[in-house]
Amino acid sequence: MDQRLDIICGDALEELKKIPSNSVQLIVTDPPYNLNKDYGNNQDSLEFNKFLEFSKEWIKEAQRILSQNGSIYIFMGMKYISYIYQILEQDAKMFFNSWITWFYTQGIGKTKGFSPRHDDILFFTKDQTNFIFNLDAIRIPQKFYRSINNMRGANPGNVWEFSHMHYCNKNRQSHPTQKPEGLYERIILCSSNEGDTVLDPFSGSGTLLRVCQQTNRNGIGIEINPDYVKMTKERLKTKFEGFDSIDERMSRVPNDLNDPKIRMDYIENHIKWFLKNHSNAINDFLDEVIKKYSNKLIESGQMALVDGLRI
Repeated sequence: MDQRLDIICGDALEELKKIPSNSVQLIVTDPPYNLNKDYGNNQDSLEFNKFLEFSKEWIKEAQRILSQNGSIYIFMGMKYISYIYQILEQDAKMFFNSWITWFYTQGIGKTKGFSPRHDDILFFTKDQTNFIFNLDAIRIPQKFYRSINNMRGANPGNVWEFSHMHYCNKNRQSHPTQKPEGLYERIILCSSNEGDTVLDPFSGSGTLLRVCQQTNRNGIGIEINPDYVKMTKERLKTKFEGFDSIDERMSRVPNDLNDPKIRMDYIENHIKWFLKNHSNAINDFLDEVIKKYSNKLIESGQMALVDGLRI
């Protein structure tokens, strides 16, 4: 397919007005949290009511741009998320689907009060029932093999564990709030189809465009900082070796894979189903297979077949 990946340097409020109505199937964005972050050429610090007006304005445009079966996912900090919820429901007249908690295991340390360890993501749809949701594309491995189970996997639920983008991660960009690619991968796979157009009005480090690039979606990013636009263009040129983050459950090997044929079929399918965009995680998965089933693999003569799947 002819894929388009556009990064627009400009103010989101102005650039959104230029995008045709009903032209985008999915919006995924990590807008300013109004917490006084330094984004180079702009400061994330508005008076309370001005921030709410700013949010209402861009969300109004987002609702217009979305196709009738479209969805929006908004990352937001605790201070303002209830207000964003109200804007989406009351002002934009959209429909609530899920409140997702991203548990990131490490974060800011506090000595008085509890240290934060999560961000929240609001998932709303333009239509209450007619929206894209590809559950099979985002399932996670089952804990046990049972013939009655859907071995394509289980629903991942609304609490997602992905590591923060630590500064030691080789894909870490020079951006203060870079989000893991695995988060965007799950959202984009479930709420859009190949060839659809996905938009991020606050593109930042370009994570959405990078994930669109590798999942056959068209992507539009809007970013006010020209340095981040340049960073995104360079990021899109880099060799793809698997997304920089993964739900650790994707390497889970079901118990009770005792039948040799079922076991081998499952191992091959697991790689296809769960690790398609994570070639850098395949060997770890195969190590888990060998750890759990080494004796059975030797008895059935399948050890060489498993080793042959390594990258």
